[in-house]
Amino acid sequence: MANPTYQLLQFDELEGWAEDDHQAAFDVFLSTCGDMRDPAWEAICAVAHEGHEARGFFERFFTPVLIEDGKDALFTGYFEPELRGSRTRGGPYQYPLYRLPSGVSSPWLTRREIEETDALSGKGLEIAWIDDPVDVFFLQVQGSGRVALDTGGGIRVGYGGANGHEYSSIGLELVRRGIYESHQVSADVIRNWVRNNGEEGLQLLWANDSFVFFREVNEVPANMGPLGAMNRSVTTMRTVAIDPTYIPYGAPVWIEKQGANPLNRLMVAQDTGSAIRGSQRADIFFGTGDEAGRQAGRVKDGGRMVVLMPIQSAYALLPDVIE
Repeated sequence: MANPTYQLLQFDELEGWAEDDHQAAFDVFLSTCGDMRDPAWEAICAVAHEGHEARGFFERFFTPVLIEDGKDALFTGYFEPELRGSRTRGGPYQYPLYRLPSGVSSPWLTRREIEETDALSGKGLEIAWIDDPVDVFFLQVQGSGRVALDTGGGIRVGYGGANGHEYSSIGLELVRRGIYESHQVSADVIRNWVRNNGEEGLQLLWANDSFVFFREVNEVPANMGPLGAMNRSVTTMRTVAIDPTYIPYGAPVWIEKQGANPLNRLMVAQDTGSAIRGSQRADIFFGTGDEAGRQAGRVKDGGRMVVLMPIQSAYALLPDVIE
């Protein structure tokens, strides 16, 4: 990991700051700040619960900090998929979602080893059986989702653990094989290629050694988002997944995303993911369902991400300038 650099900014240096809906971000911040255990954050959270005008609150109690690690910024999107499944195996429902087995060490078996040897079958670990192996794969990438059951009703699943292997991009593998150019690859392109290429398509998924296990999270109300890394519901277009090595969970984060659909918005760092590594790497939560998935799958943009830190904590990152 490169040693990060820190640059303190002013709020008027944040592009589009004055035009944002600060109250929406303030409400999301309140939903998880009580789970932060650092004294500086605890004090700010206590003040927030006293009631404040949102923009003034952020400008009074925070300092924008640009954290860089030498890598270019990259924004992507994620969503909560909706799958079709059954509690029992049969008919089209042949592809299981597994609970975390006992005794899993890190690293454990790779995706290929798990699927080729049926290492998890017969252990009673199946939460549900899904009708599409590509949907199962992308559910593992997203980390949480909903399953509409063939008997009616549904269940929600969330991240339950992993096999300890690094995530590898299937899109990059298609580019490496010369099948597509990098600008052609999207989630839909990957889905179609796997579905149209039979056994070779399924084996493409083995290029990603990472394998994710799930748990049921049916206590989350249907009108709320899935649970993020803070074990709280995430919020559409206000939650961002970050690398907690650089950014604390619960921190407000100012996003300046470039690309075809630029976005300047205050979000809250409430989640992470196996592919989210680096101080300028972020994954924006787009919501639930197919349309959210289409929107999220189109995002692969540069820009800048700025963390709002408690004033004292921000200046503590620059000990050489403190007299």
